Amino acid sequence: MEAARPLVGRRAVVTGSTSGIGLGIARALAGAGAEVVLNSFTDAEADHALAREMGAEFGVAASYRRADMARAEDCRALVAGGCDILVNNAGVQHVAPIDSFPPEAWDRIIAINLSSAFHTIAAALPGMRERGWGRVVNVASAHGLTASPYKSAYVAAKHGLVGLTKTAALETAGQGITANAICPGYVLTPLVEAQIPDQMAAHGMDRETVIREVMLARQPSRQFATVDQIGGTAVFLCSEAAAQVTGTTISVDGGWTAL
Repeated sequence: MEAARPLVGRRAVVTGSTSGIGLGIARALAGAGAEVVLNSFTDAEADHALAREMGAEFGVAASYRRADMARAEDCRALVAGGCDILVNNAGVQHVAPIDSFPPEAWDRIIAINLSSAFHTIAAALPGMRERGWGRVVNVASAHGLTASPYKSAYVAAKHGLVGLTKTAALETAGQGITANAICPGYVLTPLVEAQIPDQMAAHGMDRETVIREVMLARQPSRQFATVDQIGGTAVFLCSEAAAQVTGTTISVDGGWTAL
């Protein structure tokens, strides 16, 4: 039972976790036995119902807490109750050339994709140190290791998140705490799935061709990663097998950053 559910007794907070990658990670952690706190910026009954359903499905405690990850005080309050596992997944995107990139979009992307992780880590570390165990998993991106045009804020934030991960790892080395970053390429989430018909229309291609030749042009495998694969990577990083894996990145990008 312990081998099948290695995270029993651990409490995990996953930011931006009501859909997509965050939800996939939260489900994987719950499946491994962890208590899970879901998060988004809304506070609808559907949010709380999602947590209840997850808890019932996996037989774990699960709850939902609203927090606007653009606000430092919300970020710190989210983990005020303490956590053993912190997954910083919340993120937003905006695409534009640098010289016409809206300053307010830059500020929001940096706040949510980077500064939020600083605030949650700062709030979580004292409790992790007190317990002598902790896992920080930051969801960065292939864009934390390479760049693309028109994504200046996102690329800057994800590169910064990788650097923050390394610093957190050095500051906690030998304390039973690890800090690592997962760097996905294109992942088949509901948001990405919704973009496929528009891409098909824009390029006059069928589904498989537009995925292979347009959307995954930089991903050598020509296959999307899945949220289950990202979730499985997160569970590994939280396991005892990864107790000496810290301060590094794990790319789940079909070979993108090998080019």
